[in-house]
Amino acid sequence: MKYYFILNPVSGGKKHKNEILYEIRDAVKKYGIDYDVYYTKGPGDAQRYVRELCKTHRWEAELRGEEPDSLRVIGVGGDGTVNELVNGAFGFDNVEVGAIPYGTGNDYIRNYGDPDAFRSVEGQILGESRDSDLIRYRAEYQGAVTEGLCANMFNIGFDADVVDMTENVKTWPLMNGSTAYLAAILFSLGRKREISLRVEYGPGRKIYDGNVLLISVANGCFCGGGIKGVPRAVLDDGLMDVSRVKSGVTRRFFVRMFSKYQKGTHLEDPRVARVFDYEQTKTLAITSNGEYLKLCVDGEITRQKRVEFEVVPCAVRFIVPPGV
Repeated sequence: MKYYFILNPVSGGKKHKNEILYEIRDAVKKYGIDYDVYYTKGPGDAQRYVRELCKTHRWEAELRGEEPDSLRVIGVGGDGTVNELVNGAFGFDNVEVGAIPYGTGNDYIRNYGDPDAFRSVEGQILGESRDSDLIRYRAEYQGAVTEGLCANMFNIGFDADVVDMTENVKTWPLMNGSTAYLAAILFSLGRKREISLRVEYGPGRKIYDGNVLLISVANGCFCGGGIKGVPRAVLDDGLMDVSRVKSGVTRRFFVRMFSKYQKGTHLEDPRVARVFDYEQTKTLAITSNGEYLKLCVDGEITRQKRVEFEVVPCAVRFIVPPGV
C-alpha cells in the first residue's frame, strides 16, 4: 500500500505544517512505508490530483495485467479538503481516504469522534477504513450545471448566510473556528432573512412550498465547528437527513434555544421540535421560488436555482485511527 499525504497550505498555519511534515517523515520511516507529499495549489487542486493519481494507478495496473495497488490518500486540512478528496477518489475501490484535521470546523470527522484523535500520522497508518455514504448533487443556475458529491452536509438559508459571514469574521483578531461561527450567528440574526423554497421529498412523498428559515441536508450530524444541528444523521445508513426550520421563528426564541440546538438535544424539547420538520429520504429536490438560493456544500458556497440530491451508499472508505 502506498500513502499520499496532501497538504493544504492555507489550513492550520505554517507551524502546524512544519510539525506535520516532521511527523510524516518519522512515521513512514518507522513503518517502512512508500509515500509522497503533495502541496495543493488552490481550490479544486486536491480533487484534480487525487483523480489523476487514481487513474494513473489503474492504468499502470491494467498494463501489467494486475489489480491496482491499494492507496491511502490523507489530506491535511479541513472539511473542504475532505470534500475534494472524496470527490477525487469516488469510483476507485482500491482507494481509502483519511484526514488530519487542521481546518476551521472539521465537522465530518466529528461524526467519528474527537478530531484531535485524528491528528496522529501514526494513527492514520494503523487505522482501519470504514464505509461512508456520500450525497450526490446536481445544481442548476442560469443555464450552468454543477455536479459533485458531499461528505458531510448541505446548508441553505440562514445557515448558509452564517457560513458566508464566518469567512469575514475569521479575519478579525482572536476570531477562529467555532468562536468565529458563533459570532457570525449573532450578526446574521440581526438581519434574519427567510427564503421561499419548494422542497420535494422524493417520488410520491410530501412536498413543501413556502418560507423557511433554513434547511440542512445531511449525511453527518455536525456543522459550524461542532454544532450538532442534525442529530439523527448516520454516515452509513443509506439515508440523508433533512432538517427544515419553519418560518416565523423569533430571534429571542432562537437565542434561548440555541444551546439545545448546539448539543443536538433540540428535537427532544417540544418547544423546539414544533418549529422543526425532520425527515429522512434517499432523494430530494429543492427549488428557489426566487432568483436563487445560497447552497453551502461542506463549507463552500455557490448560488443555485434548483438542486437535486441522491444518497450514494457506501461510496467511500474513510480511515479511522485505532481506538476511535
